[in-house]
Amino acid sequence: MTTLADGRPATGGPPAHRRSRASRPGRTPPNTLAAVMLTLVWAGAAAVLALWWHGTPVVAGAAAWLTGAGRITGLLAGYAAPLLVLLMARLPFLERGVGADRLARWHAMGGRYMISLVAAHLVLVIWGYALTGRTGLVAETADIVLGYPEMLKATAGTVLLLGTGVVSARAARRRLSYEVWYFLHLATYLAVALAFSHQLVNGADFVSDGAARAAWYGLYLGSAALLGWYRLAVPFRLDRRHRLQVAEVRPEGPGVVSVFLTGRHLEELKAEPGQFFRLQFMVPGLRWAANPYSLSAPAHPRYLRFTVKDLGGHSRAAARLRPGTRVRAEGPYGAFTAARRRSRKVLLIGAGVGITPLRALFETLPAAPGDLTLLYRTSRPEDLLFRGELEAIAAARGAALHYLVGARAQIGEPLEPAALRRLVPGLAGHDVYLCGPDAMAAATVRALRAAGVPRSRIHHESFAF
Repeated sequence: MTTLADGRPATGGPPAHRRSRASRPGRTPPNTLAAVMLTLVWAGAAAVLALWWHGTPVVAGAAAWLTGAGRITGLLAGYAAPLLVLLMARLPFLERGVGADRLARWHAMGGRYMISLVAAHLVLVIWGYALTGRTGLVAETADIVLGYPEMLKATAGTVLLLGTGVVSARAARRRLSYEVWYFLHLATYLAVALAFSHQLVNGADFVSDGAARAAWYGLYLGSAALLGWYRLAVPFRLDRRHRLQVAEVRPEGPGVVSVFLTGRHLEELKAEPGQFFRLQFMVPGLRWAANPYSLSAPAHPRYLRFTVKDLGGHSRAAARLRPGTRVRAEGPYGAFTAARRRSRKVLLIGAGVGITPLRALFETLPAAPGDLTLLYRTSRPEDLLFRGELEAIAAARGAALHYLVGARAQIGEPLEPAALRRLVPGLAGHDVYLCGPDAMAAATVRALRAAGVPRSRIHHESFAF
């Protein structure tokens, strides 16, 4: 059944893509893997605190307490830095098992903690050393920066880290394009290398403890090796293997195009509906930034389809790509797949260009007639994407498709709890896949929870930076 917001039936059309395999069996559920990873992270933090405890026989006096607190915050910041790098190293088992959006949230939250720890470390150590040496804070700062080995590099790295923290704040981030944000964050790798090398040279916990020093080297060098392998070597190997290039750029709606890529051995990618790739278009101005784009149709042995909305310089330039343009792709990534499903009935909710991964899922999620529903929210009729395809899929599968079109002043809020219950009978028993702008997604999650849908059955993936 296909209806518009006002209840009128919609017309159908031929499906554009064949159905593909929906999921792979045997995968660890995302929430289970996330719990395991968080447990390991906290166990590592406890080991870091144990390292400080082992190397600190006694703490007496204000200076010792301040210096000790400075050592603890420095050790925890040093431990957090390579972990934050690993979260963005695009490790396949994390990207596919935990989900890129959750990893990004962990990275953002962990980055705030690390910046706070670095700032506390600076203040506490300088203050503690100043009390011990009976000097002023300015004189002690100059003595530490100029008189200790590796401290000039550490100072430069700290300035870079703090600067990245400032531009990552929400208010500043809204004013940056994805491309500027991306390049600024590349500087954090240099910042980590500069800021934390002084720990092994000056740190009391490492100078006399060979095992601790070896573990720290292993953590940093291991993280660097994984980063180099998955961010550089693997994309280069995939590029040589698959030789992706633009086959066609097709307009889909105002400011929206679909980019079709062809290449060799595409079936080896094993891309699943709901996943995304990071694409680098090998043309001037685009070749140095890898932006995330979702598959807007099931992967085909001869081509991949991505649908792109004009949201920045990179996506805007995609509309001007010419056939034959070389493309470097990293992926597939993401856990927004059929593997998350736990219920017989499934509800898909998309808004704007968030329909992109849902269109592929709508075609492929295993469901009996009547068990699959798609709600598609847009402000204007001309913003509806894939209308003919969605209607043909709904007709072929016996699925429900509802267009929720119009401004709030015209149609109210169709994604409130009562409205959702009317549109989707038995809503609380559904798995829900949700993709759209962050504000809409957050409001819809609240509405779903109020309508009785368990949080564990609400699946949301965001690509906001």
